[in-house]
Amino acid sequence: MQICRSVKAVALGCSVLAVAGCAAMQPPPPPPPVAPPAAFIPLGLSAAYVSGDVISGRRARAAKMRAAKIQPLSPAAAPAYMVELESELRRQTAGIGLEVHRVADGVLVRIPAAFTFEPGSAEVKPQFDATLLEVARTVRTRSRTYVDVLAHTDTTGTPQANQALSDRRASAVAAFLARHGVARARIASKGYGEVAPLYPLEASEAERAANRRVEIRLVPFRSTDVAPTGARRRRT
Repeated sequence: MQICRSVKAVALGCSVLAVAGCAAMQPPPPPPPVAPPAAFIPLGLSAAYVSGDVISGRRARAAKMRAAKIQPLSPAAAPAYMVELESELRRQTAGIGLEVHRVADGVLVRIPAAFTFEPGSAEVKPQFDATLLEVARTVRTRSRTYVDVLAHTDTTGTPQANQALSDRRASAVAAFLARHGVARARIASKGYGEVAPLYPLEASEAERAANRRVEIRLVPFRSTDVAPTGARRRRT
């Protein structure tokens, strides 16, 4: 009888360990969707940096794209290409708290910083990998676009510290995209610190949280961005 009880105890212990092991192997659940205050959306999309030129300028970026054998879009083909890209991103990010906006010359994916980073950190959270991987997959396949990674902070802390933190966060997301198949020639990153807030006054924690964000801006690479061959020769 004692032997039977011992065998049962061992079997029960193994079962508990197996269940615990399975539970440990499960990835942590994604963060719940965050409903941003609706009031910031018009302000955020009218900000000058959203509609400005790509980071480092089109001529310099276009030269890198051409060197990487990426074919530009004709001006006539670019609008339909971006509509399809926007639709794909909306399908992939539906219901998970990311925002996809059509902006003047491209598409902007806005990601709350709480999804990607711990406070004060520039290391992408492991539980965010699956979501960012979905974005990376579409960005990778829609290769005829510039990829700008932009990071922002709230006004907590000094302007210098916030600028440095946003630079590191933008670089971290850019590196993540590159590791997952997005051509490095397409990517540039820039931290804005606290200088491009969605809510300038930050009257509440919700507004501060909205200001803490990472954005991926996708802009079509057009044939008109490339300097004519004759112009390049005259400059040499």
